[in-house]
Amino acid sequence: APAPPRVLHHFSDPGEVETLRENLLAWYYRCKRDLPWRALAATEPDADRRGYAVWVSEIMLQQTQVATVIDYYNRWMQKWPTLQALAEASLEEVNELWAGLGYYSRGKRLQEAARKVVSELAGHMPRTAEDLQKLLPGVGRYTAGAIASISYGQATGVVDGNVIRVLCRLRCIGADSSSPAVIDRLWDMANALVDRSRPGDFNQALMELGATVCVPKAPLCRECPVKQHCRAQQRKLFGKPVPLPDVEDCGVGDCPLCPPATEPWDSSLGVTNFPRKAAKKQPRAMRTATCVLERRGCRGAPEYLLVQRPSSGLLAGLWEFPSHPLPQDLQDEKKEKEVLADHLQAWMGQPVAAEGLQFIGEVIHIFSHIRQTYVVYSLHLDGDMTLNTASSPSRWVTEEEFHASAVSTAMKKVVGA
Repeated sequence: APAPPRVLHHFSDPGEVETLRENLLAWYYRCKRDLPWRALAATEPDADRRGYAVWVSEIMLQQTQVATVIDYYNRWMQKWPTLQALAEASLEEVNELWAGLGYYSRGKRLQEAARKVVSELAGHMPRTAEDLQKLLPGVGRYTAGAIASISYGQATGVVDGNVIRVLCRLRCIGADSSSPAVIDRLWDMANALVDRSRPGDFNQALMELGATVCVPKAPLCRECPVKQHCRAQQRKLFGKPVPLPDVEDCGVGDCPLCPPATEPWDSSLGVTNFPRKAAKKQPRAMRTATCVLERRGCRGAPEYLLVQRPSSGLLAGLWEFPSHPLPQDLQDEKKEKEVLADHLQAWMGQPVAAEGLQFIGEVIHIFSHIRQTYVVYSLHLDGDMTLNTASSPSRWVTEEEFHASAVSTAMKKVVGA
């Protein structure tokens, strides 16, 4: 069995823990960013509304930068200020407001959970991290901990990407930070560190530190309020600090938290030696033929056909121009047109001449796991047509209506092609 982790990777001194808490919280109160969800959480007296406000922000902030989220959050809370208001909304409305924010299933699950709170929990949010995770779809361990600590004062830690980076640097944790063993140890550490009297503020301070100071590249170590507790910083400054065991020495006993022996300390990287991550898988490549179908509307303005995607899977329930996946090895424009024409004919109910399709260009959009290339064609229709809606809902929209619809960022790129 592997030897237990050395003291290097732990906070074993209660006095040090208390000093870290005080320094971090003092810095947070002095330097924290003014964010709308923080203001709501601090001033909203109603517990359910406070929990809802934090919940919405945490779901939006998953995989999305703060600067992008702010406008979406403000519009969301203005439109649906309570759980009850969200529960009464349609999925189409939710998708329209979420459009452009990415990872669209988040909005759908948020609404599903709101409906469950209203219908099964008498409109009251669960108050503990354990119940939040157990009872609300789409709420994982981190989100549950954030809501419970910030909204309801539960003394529970949180571990997100920012916290992982801070803790790995503070305690020279160099094993793969995405591995279950490391994640479990980080959760233990976060739960041990959290300030019992101000858990929400402490957790936000730890995340704020990772977001603004202890950043992935070029961290601002001189401005860090807890630099005296940072083993990675000490390793950078002194090479082999006398009061502490050396990182490499700690690995002698197969320590599960040390960097692999094949990846020694790189002095040029300093604290950014930590955390270590497994190499990312390259996104798989996909090609899709997309047709911008245009007709002259009843008022003379051009209209464009949108069809709705299936209710599950990638971009579920969103609207897009008629599209059809292409084989990866198909690179011939004539054959691509024929494939797209056959697809259009199948649901338009009338022949579509492949030669009538006008090539516009290619648009590349990167999803988390897919490198999608849209091969864009256009087709102008002179007369009216009867749409076959058996396969999927469809509708004609003006350019203004298109931008107000629940369409993905990828489709907006297609318009600009």
